[in-house]
Amino acid sequence: MFPKNCWYVACTPDELTTGPLGRQVCGEKMVFFRNLEGHVKAVEDFCPHRGAPLSLGFVENGNLVCGYHGLAMGGDGKTVSMPGQRVRGFSCNKTFAAVERYGFIWVWPGDQAKADPALIHHLEWAVSDKWAYGGGLYHIQCDYRLMVDNLMDLTHETYVHASSIGQKEIDEVAPVTSVEGDVVTTARHMENIAAPPFWRMALRGNGLADDVPVDRWQICRFTPPSHVLIEVGVAHAGKGGYHAAPEHKAASIVVDFITPETETSIWYFWGMARSFNPQDQALTDSIREGQGTIFSEDLEMLERQQRNLLDNPQRQLLKLNIDAGGVQARKVIDRMLAAEQLAGQAQ
Repeated sequence: MFPKNCWYVACTPDELTTGPLGRQVCGEKMVFFRNLEGHVKAVEDFCPHRGAPLSLGFVENGNLVCGYHGLAMGGDGKTVSMPGQRVRGFSCNKTFAAVERYGFIWVWPGDQAKADPALIHHLEWAVSDKWAYGGGLYHIQCDYRLMVDNLMDLTHETYVHASSIGQKEIDEVAPVTSVEGDVVTTARHMENIAAPPFWRMALRGNGLADDVPVDRWQICRFTPPSHVLIEVGVAHAGKGGYHAAPEHKAASIVVDFITPETETSIWYFWGMARSFNPQDQALTDSIREGQGTIFSEDLEMLERQQRNLLDNPQRQLLKLNIDAGGVQARKVIDRMLAAEQLAGQAQ
């Protein structure tokens, strides 16, 4: 189950450059396209004529044209025209609120009367020229909550990402988890350790020595419905760690927008925003490539985990101290689901 009365990342603008895009979000099959004014519209991916996917069509004069028999539909879900037919009385398609903001296209799959764009959290790194961002998209066959668990407990880095960001010191420092409202934070600080390969590269990218001891931090923040932003970085040891001056550290924000497709599949929008040398495009490309490789290592683990859980629904799983962040995030999700169910019963 997934909350629907909230904003999810549906796609990125570059995915709409050549025509309509079909995408399933929270079990809802949608098609995204731009109208004549260039605004993104989202309607049900279903032609009312013969049920063909409208996403297999094309955009003409700001309308979505079905690729089967030419029915044209506007962004309001109403049929505009169809060759040789009178369209008055044609059924209207379901529509979904869509907002283009911060380099992403967001969609509200639930009660459209509650779709307030002001509820999209401000992302300073996406609007400031003092930051650079690079990212990508993975389609993963797993429950979205498994990915939330993964990101709120980074002890797996020692094993899944041993060649890039993993190190034994992660296991040796217990995370500290806190909850404020619907925001769950899990933090880990490591002192006077060797930087792993990815962070040695980042230090060099900021003009810093990569062969000296460092202080490292990981601060994971979950916000509903399924977004995790992680402050990560290393600073030369003894310079203040997380609070070190910019000239002594390489720090970034790992961006994780997890969008449920079905109960057991997700669209995973990943990336990294950084505030050091933001003008260096080669560094942005290098970090994106490295991060893409790191996240690809999670893919097989999560998909195999999902299959195991489906095959063994009766098995009870352990809950350890390292799982606190994911457990608390699931409690937030459960509260949202309960509230939506209660609201639905009251209607």
